[in-house]
Amino acid sequence: MSAIILDEGLVHYEVLGRGRPLVFLHGWLGSWRYWMPTMDNMSDRFRTYAFDMWGFGDSDRNLQRYTLEAYVAQLDLFMEELGVMKASVVGHAMGAAVALLFAERYPERVDRIMAVSTPLAGAAVTKRLLSGNSGSLLDRMLGRRAVSDYPEVELEATKTDPNAVAASARSLDEINLRRTLAELDGTPTLLVYGHKDSFVTPLSSDDLRELNGNVRPIELNDSGHFPMLDEAGKFQRLLRDFLDAKPEDLSALALKEEWRRRMH
Repeated sequence: MSAIILDEGLVHYEVLGRGRPLVFLHGWLGSWRYWMPTMDNMSDRFRTYAFDMWGFGDSDRNLQRYTLEAYVAQLDLFMEELGVMKASVVGHAMGAAVALLFAERYPERVDRIMAVSTPLAGAAVTKRLLSGNSGSLLDRMLGRRAVSDYPEVELEATKTDPNAVAASARSLDEINLRRTLAELDGTPTLLVYGHKDSFVTPLSSDDLRELNGNVRPIELNDSGHFPMLDEAGKFQRLLRDFLDAKPEDLSALALKEEWRRRMH
């Protein structure tokens, strides 16, 4: 693990592999750490990057930097500091929102996006994150799955500044990610959801009808909120196929039997 200074703040990150740049963004209660199996798998052909956003993992805490816009700026600074002019971006939950907003702001710097467990229904996610219900935030995210099933998440969750979760959730509630998706007319985008995710509301029939041609939704049937951990093999194969596909061939991803999605 390495560290750099961005805008006078310490940011921890990891880099693996050589090849085309691929940046991973964690979600709430996460860090770069739970991306390691995927980064390791992709490192034979890609130079993979993952960093801790402000208030998460081992990066600095700063109450003024806990908004999605601040995380977009952090991603911009991170890529610039490491000399990454353009990259494909994989974001999870909060990180998926950051990836979509970054592509909207800097379309010339994003090759394509895999947005995992994307919180399009921001109000529902915000309510869950800010509620005072019993159980930890991690318990609420996992639903029926045991926290012990995710040691790499559980370890890093204890480092999270609760203010970062609350403030980023509130800023999500002020953003219309459906509109952001519609604006990404030239960026190939894959929306990945876990069928058993009890935390993020899945795509509705209306959502599916409104997606433009460069956006493909795929559901992994045996995954919850962390598809990259629940079905690591399938997730990694899907990511490879997506990164190799020509933009005009994205529909083929949904036609393969192993990636077949359910539409309700």
